Amino acid sequence: MNAVVLRSAVFGLIITGLVVAWSFGGKSYGGEAGVSLPKPDLDLPPGKPGVQQTAILAGGCFWCEEGIFEQLKGVSAVVAGYAGGTAETATYELYTQSNHAEAVKITYDPEVISYGDLIRVLFTVGDPTTKDGQEPDYGHQYRMAVFYETGEQKKVAEAYIAQLTAAKVYHRPIEATVEDMPHGFFPAEDYHQHFVTLHPDQPYVCAVSLPKIARIRAAFAQLVKPADQAAPNK
Repeated sequence: MNAVVLRSAVFGLIITGLVVAWSFGGKSYGGEAGVSLPKPDLDLPPGKPGVQQTAILAGGCFWCEEGIFEQLKGVSAVVAGYAGGTAETATYELYTQSNHAEAVKITYDPEVISYGDLIRVLFTVGDPTTKDGQEPDYGHQYRMAVFYETGEQKKVAEAYIAQLTAAKVYHRPIEATVEDMPHGFFPAEDYHQHFVTLHPDQPYVCAVSLPKIARIRAAFAQLVKPADQAAPNK
């Protein structure tokens, strides 16, 4: 058994065990354990067959977010990076010096999973009522945000926030932001890419990332890949 196959198998076993534990005792910021948020009333159309689209989302540590969105059917690539700030500060040493957030760029098939569903996953795994941070990471760089690339993406994100607000899903106002990217998205350093998959025994990953992944797998059983196929071939 080669290293890639072995790593995927081990990763799948870890995630499966955590999902079982979460289903019996976990909590979701969106409601009771294992209950996801409602589907968006407004969403993007699937588009042309075979044409993939991208979404850029932020929700705390990009190690966690990358690992989470890699779980989803229809997602072919996830890149950890920086969004909202300048090119000059798009490094791990400098990104807090501008308006950057740790973010992920998701490449997906809109015939399999929609843009609205990606936002719904983002809001389910974290707490959109927390300003400037997601537990256990706090600061403006860890804010929850939807970085839109088109006017249509902006409309979907804003409409979903309005939908959840009108439904009184949360007891506090939603603080997640919908932002443009005047300077674009910048991939993070190579050592940040696929961090959860490559380092499943790292303490932060064990304590924070893997439980978040388990939360999503429990809440979106119909949207996730088999556990042993969720890890990228890295």
